[in-house]
Amino acid sequence: MNLSIVNLYETDFYAWTQRQVDLLRKRDLNNLDIENLIEEIDSLGKQEKRELVNRLGILLGHLLKWEYQPNKRSRSWVATIREQRYKLLKLLEENPSLKPYLSEAIAQAYQSALALAVRETEMPFKTFPSSNSYAWEEIENTEFLPGIQLDSDEDLLN
Repeated sequence: MNLSIVNLYETDFYAWTQRQVDLLRKRDLNNLDIENLIEEIDSLGKQEKRELVNRLGILLGHLLKWEYQPNKRSRSWVATIREQRYKLLKLLEENPSLKPYLSEAIAQAYQSALALAVRETEMPFKTFPSSNSYAWEEIENTEFLPGIQLDSDEDLLN
């Protein structure tokens, strides 16, 4: 492997990626920066897992807000819940191998959800359950909002 490629990785990451793509297309495996490629590919996988936890945290946090602060429910909360569900389901559709990781991701995300709910409602931590109480079927269900059954957008906040 060429030492200038490793140096490129440290000094101009974009140029390094383009060089690696070029080498891969040419099937020039001898000149690839294998160690850094391994690191970057591993990082990409971890990024998808982090996105899963992040989306779940925002979604769960807004479900908590909806459930525990009914007098402040708003259409913007509904919009956030719907957007996070859509992006979460899209992420799982594009990365089905993340599905076995769901229960662990939900548990991790719930800690962020609690922090979000406490911060945005100004209610104490003890107000909320210490662990997640929503089933996956509720979390992914586009019609589920805690405490109400949605039939249509017309029913929201009435």
